[in-house]
Amino acid sequence: MSTAVKLPAPDPSYSDLVKRTVEACELAREAASIAAEGIATGSMSRLNAIRQYEKELDAIDLEVDSGVTATITRVPEAETRQLLACMKVVIGLERIGDLLLSFATSAQAAGSRLDSRDARDLTQMATILEKMLADVAHSFSQRDVKKAIDVLRADAEMDRLRNLIFLRHIENPENIVRHASLQVIFMTQSLERAGDHAKNLAEEVCHFVSGHSVRHLLMAYDKPIEQMFIDWLRHKDEKS
Repeated sequence: MSTAVKLPAPDPSYSDLVKRTVEACELAREAASIAAEGIATGSMSRLNAIRQYEKELDAIDLEVDSGVTATITRVPEAETRQLLACMKVVIGLERIGDLLLSFATSAQAAGSRLDSRDARDLTQMATILEKMLADVAHSFSQRDVKKAIDVLRADAEMDRLRNLIFLRHIENPENIVRHASLQVIFMTQSLERAGDHAKNLAEEVCHFVSGHSVRHLLMAYDKPIEQMFIDWLRHKDEKS
């Protein structure tokens, strides 16, 4: 009687890892969409679905981490750069998943006590985050620096909305009795930090496409980050 030999699973290919990274972007985008929908409609039970997205992002994080380790020595230099970007992008997306789960938990704790103005601004923040993640996915898969720059620009609006909410609940210049302030602040911080991670992902795309760090260029030029990078690309094109 022969015994079947179980062969080890083949290492994932470069294209598989890139595909899984883009899928992780889509999972994070869908989770942000659910966050916006739950707050906009007042359907706090809808936010329960975010937990499953967070678990799936955790699973992809582990998969990509081990896959890149096994694959990175067998690909050309250009693909090596994108594989390293895969790891960094998926790590950022996993953190965004954690933050959206934290947002959902705080939103459910606030429940019907959520003020209409807070609901409006939080919905807008979650919607912006959804668009940022969609642009990260596009810029990563298509090597589209312009889409990455759109993400960098969007982060400023996230900061503006955060400041509006904090002003209402922390400074409270109108001296109005506010409900669920602690939960609202936690929700706002979660979305704002998720936006920061999305911005970092866009910077990573700029780096792997160009081979240069946006942050390093920022130290050399006193310009808005997106204008600085556009100027650098224009100069590169002129030289070539």
